[in-house]
Amino acid sequence: MSVDIGNRLRHLRLTRNLSQRELAKRAGVTNSTISLIESNSANPSVGALKRILEGIPIGLAEFFAFEPEAPKKAFYAAEELVEIGKGPISYRQIGENLFGRSLQILKECYQPGADTGKVPLVHEGEEGGIVLSGRLEVTVDDERRILGPGDAYYFESRRPHRFRCVGPIACEVISACTPPSF
Repeated sequence: MSVDIGNRLRHLRLTRNLSQRELAKRAGVTNSTISLIESNSANPSVGALKRILEGIPIGLAEFFAFEPEAPKKAFYAAEELVEIGKGPISYRQIGENLFGRSLQILKECYQPGADTGKVPLVHEGEEGGIVLSGRLEVTVDDERRILGPGDAYYFESRRPHRFRCVGPIACEVISACTPPSF
């Protein structure tokens, strides 16, 4: 049985009302280290994890023994969606805590010209989405399409991919990713 270190760490950090920046400062690591671990993009060594957990503070044994309850809430008002993005791309997530969940659903909003970056995203899982408004350029491997309202995408997330808002208006997308990727 594998332990989802990233979601476990994120859950404990949020229950202690710590930002990634504050936890990184307390642990003496970079913000990106915390972000990479929480997104399960990096596996920390036991020593690094111990240092990070001291910033919460919680011991290794308690960390691995901790089993929070999966969220039971079924309905969310628009104002209850949790902003997990920053800058010109807004990612509003259904549910604050994804611990124990295998699906992440987002309402994404890309400002004109907003882009997920020159380096393509690559991670485990599958993802899909439907464009609600605006125009979104989606690149998967070497294939590029411009999607408009009602158009959709679905692919294996380990294929290099990138998203970019094209045109003069913001682009809104409803997306789903399994397992949760960030």
